[in-house]
Amino acid sequence: MFWLISLGRKAPGIRCAPGLERGVGWNSYWLRRGRRCLHVDHPPCRPSLTNSYVHGASAVSLLSATVGQTLENAVHRWPERDAVVFPQDGIRKTFAEFQQDVDEAAAGLLALGLRRGDRLGLWGPNTYHWILFQYATAKAGIVQVSLNPAYQTKEVEFTLRKVQCKAVLCPTSFKTQKFGEMLRQICPEMDTATPGDIRSARLPHLRAVILTDGRQAGTLHVDDVFQAAESRHRRQLSELHAKLSCDDAINIQFTSGTTGDPKGVTLSHHNVVNNGYFLGLRAGYDWRPGVRVCMPVPLYHCFGSVVGGMCMAAHGVTLVFPSAAYDSRANLEAMHKEKCTFIYGTPTMFADLLGLSDLEKYDLSSMEGGIMAASPCAPELVAQVREKLHAKEFMIGYGTTENSPVTFLGFPLDNDDLKLRTVGCVMHHVEAKVVDVDTGETVRLGDTGELLIRGSCVMQGYWDEPGKTREVMGPDRWYRTGDVASLNALGYCSIEGRIKDMIIRGGENIYPAEIERFLHTHGKVLDVQVVGVKDERLGEQICACIKLKEGQTCSAEEVRSFCKGQISHFKIPHYVVFVESFPMTASRKIKKNDLKADMEKHLGL
Repeated sequence: MFWLISLGRKAPGIRCAPGLERGVGWNSYWLRRGRRCLHVDHPPCRPSLTNSYVHGASAVSLLSATVGQTLENAVHRWPERDAVVFPQDGIRKTFAEFQQDVDEAAAGLLALGLRRGDRLGLWGPNTYHWILFQYATAKAGIVQVSLNPAYQTKEVEFTLRKVQCKAVLCPTSFKTQKFGEMLRQICPEMDTATPGDIRSARLPHLRAVILTDGRQAGTLHVDDVFQAAESRHRRQLSELHAKLSCDDAINIQFTSGTTGDPKGVTLSHHNVVNNGYFLGLRAGYDWRPGVRVCMPVPLYHCFGSVVGGMCMAAHGVTLVFPSAAYDSRANLEAMHKEKCTFIYGTPTMFADLLGLSDLEKYDLSSMEGGIMAASPCAPELVAQVREKLHAKEFMIGYGTTENSPVTFLGFPLDNDDLKLRTVGCVMHHVEAKVVDVDTGETVRLGDTGELLIRGSCVMQGYWDEPGKTREVMGPDRWYRTGDVASLNALGYCSIEGRIKDMIIRGGENIYPAEIERFLHTHGKVLDVQVVGVKDERLGEQICACIKLKEGQTCSAEEVRSFCKGQISHFKIPHYVVFVESFPMTASRKIKKNDLKADMEKHLGL
């Protein structure tokens, strides 16, 4: 029997307890289950905003736990429950088994000489070793650096140097990516180095390359990490873990900037644990029995590592990883065979699922809901997902890497208008406001302006970039998202566009300045502007508008060939258009919105 102490609105299917005192807090329920009272997040009932500022007040306190403590709590509560499942690899680990592996890996890292505060890069697709070492580094106080598996040699060298990684863990190769070969190009000293004691001219801080699927000269195998741990290292781990603070930096996520250089978003235990915890409360993971999430989103993104990885420990959620690389067919099979109840994804991923011709042949009756985020979500797509995937309690989310990442998320039982027209309601312990871009003043309720965020979710800053940090966050700790938004009286947000010069292609954030600076190195290019043009499947595609030097000729294929192997595949322009001039303002600034419109018209989009 379930009883609910409510704030005034009755939850469908749950009876309100007669005569019981109501909960205290904003949009909260307290669910009584036997002698236990569980918190149930609940949509706001009455319009309360008078201007474009909202505070996600809560009766539930923020957690002060580290990532390792959060996992220990999960093991105490659900030791025999599946924590992670990798069907294609035949890997299935309970929380107790997962913690045992985490402790051994963490002790092994200490045995190899890594210390609290050192950085370890995780570079590769969604595998068991990725999430294992996400937790192992956190347990040992080592800062995990998320590296995009699509990085090419120049990109990975820049990021490893930027944060002074002491170790890198990766496969030797995956599909067309030759991780081992690329590292050897940067660090030829590996050929003669003692494994675990690399001395590199270009990567002076790098000591160890740990391979997950093979052995090469100068490298360690992941098994060596486990075998390195002795009893003294386990004692060292235990003592170290007790000293860790929830305010310690624990994760660096790289995101590009308008300068073109990737910046290291630095997140703490406090950031990611609380973001995962309160997102789970919003979704109802704390009272739903046996939540099993289909996880096609990449772990190197905040969406995967926090909304997936941290929710797992915070709420005892089972994560099912259908495949190492994105595969819509594998997603469908995992949902069917593993009886998943929720699914995460970008709009593109859901569009691909819906496009499978034999969708109706799969049993998706276990599905309850899901989360769609990472790029703009078309209302028509959301409606189809709810109907065809049986995910009635579907939620739309919004956030940025700098905010750990989720700041707005819908409720499972929101009405259709809120589900289809907004990116959800403000999260607990998050402040948000919409300000005039020019004056910085808070705008009237419903008016558009730049969205600003403040709260426990906001990053510590960009790694070793105080100047860049000040550009987006002042002493008042308000983070400027660069997104144009509006708020309604209930605290729901609608994203209207972007101030930032950013392209979102299938969930990947791409900054044109980075591509522009690279294309400027082509000998025939005089000037180049990169814009995002609309695309039915991916949301946006990259279009490079190029002015050639006088007397030069060039083809689109020549430009794309120039990019291959130099920048990530998803940054290579899909469209290349050669132009004579760019639309300009009176002050000679390029009008990118006009250029975008011109290109869409020229390309017939």
